[in-house]
Amino acid sequence: MKIGFDNEKYVTMQSEHIRERINSFGGKLYLEFGGKLFDDYHASRVLPGFAPDSKMRMLQQLGDQAEIVIAINAGDIEKKRVRGDLGITYDLEVMRLIDNFRERGLYVGAVVLTCFTGQSMAELFQSHMEAKGIAVYRHYPIEGYPSDVAKIVSEQGYGRNEYIKTSRSLIVVTAPGPGSGKLATCLSQIYQDHMRGIEAGYAKFETFPIWNLALEHPVNVAYEAATADLNDVNMIDPFHLKAYNQVCVNYNRDVETFPVLSAMFKKIYGSCPYQSPTDMGVNMVGNCIIDDEAVCQASRQEILRRYFQALCNVKKETGTETEVQKIELLISQLNIEMDERPTVAAALTMAEDTGEPAVALQLPHGEIVQGHTSALMGPSAAVIMNALKRLAGIDREIDLISREVIEPIQELKVRHFGSQNPRLHSDEILIALSICAANDQTARLALQQLDRLAGCEVHSSVILTEADEGVFRKLGMHLTCSPYYQTQKLFRK
Repeated sequence: MKIGFDNEKYVTMQSEHIRERINSFGGKLYLEFGGKLFDDYHASRVLPGFAPDSKMRMLQQLGDQAEIVIAINAGDIEKKRVRGDLGITYDLEVMRLIDNFRERGLYVGAVVLTCFTGQSMAELFQSHMEAKGIAVYRHYPIEGYPSDVAKIVSEQGYGRNEYIKTSRSLIVVTAPGPGSGKLATCLSQIYQDHMRGIEAGYAKFETFPIWNLALEHPVNVAYEAATADLNDVNMIDPFHLKAYNQVCVNYNRDVETFPVLSAMFKKIYGSCPYQSPTDMGVNMVGNCIIDDEAVCQASRQEILRRYFQALCNVKKETGTETEVQKIELLISQLNIEMDERPTVAAALTMAEDTGEPAVALQLPHGEIVQGHTSALMGPSAAVIMNALKRLAGIDREIDLISREVIEPIQELKVRHFGSQNPRLHSDEILIALSICAANDQTARLALQQLDRLAGCEVHSSVILTEADEGVFRKLGMHLTCSPYYQTQKLFRK
């Protein structure tokens, strides 16, 4: 994949811009941090060259000024809401975030329970956090939020919340997922700081949509595809256009809430420091694109990936037809053709020829390799083995793992682990290959190619198991699946 984004320039420029915003407010800034901090794989897919931990590296440059506050909705704890890409609940994600921040030398000041109404699971979570030495604060629902500004910005509104004690100039407010109350946390703190004679500012860091790219730019369209389940819509910022006669892109939720936000700022500050929702942002991503064509092509691929994901979610009964239809509209808008993802036709053709599930993988130089179901391994395992052989220049007919190694593993699975499927999954075949590599130079050569699979496009003719999906994800490959199950069984894992 061609590089389209200058990551080093971004890290430097972004941190400098945030410092400027801190200084513009007299030395204290609450920064609402949207999106994913550690593993922003969507950004790395649509902006080739963007490192998934870029935002974390940027924060590390501000480490001496930064303090992290993590907001989590108490109702999400009670409902055991799950972060879909990781498969863990939001309360566990908070713990993971804290560990990751600390490992990178960043200071976590507190956790805040938003919309707290006495939820028992939230109280238990607070006790657990406090036992670990983490300060936890409670913020409460406000009747009339967000329209009753007079009540919200008063002692009966933000004034009821517990005041989060902070000690640094940059307070980064982040969360395990959307709807966690980051904005309300920032505004509550600004109000309470103001009542204590401390002047602080607010800014928003959101990677997408990119404000200084065109509304119909594939990067911004890919963001709409990624948020089809949230019903976000990119739009021209009318407030920015009116104030500056400049066309900028924002999204509907920020545009819709800006009048209320502006009224809150006027109630706290006496005036609003921003003329538009775009003004509030500090995002420098658009200034670091170095190859627009590469970025456009990567974004078109991402839209197709999101389309297949939406189709599979409908099949799994975790998504809706509305999401599929919205992405179909975006595909039509950009005139994207299915043959732009050649792995789809390759996988479906092999599945039709063999009568069994098949997987196709596009190697870095463009060649496509295929794998199908056999007596020894599933199609995911087969395509990975075929790809490693091709990258290592090993003849496809050479067995890197002998039947004598595979069969005992199959017996273990069926006889002792109770599996009905004796075929090796991709993780199992890679463990077997690793064992063989200890004494076999050819197997070792194949194993050494694993890093070269990162960024490869993959398509499966059926919905894969969680185990196989996890291997493709961990190896950095971009997987899509056709929305079909291999069997009609009701229970799958």
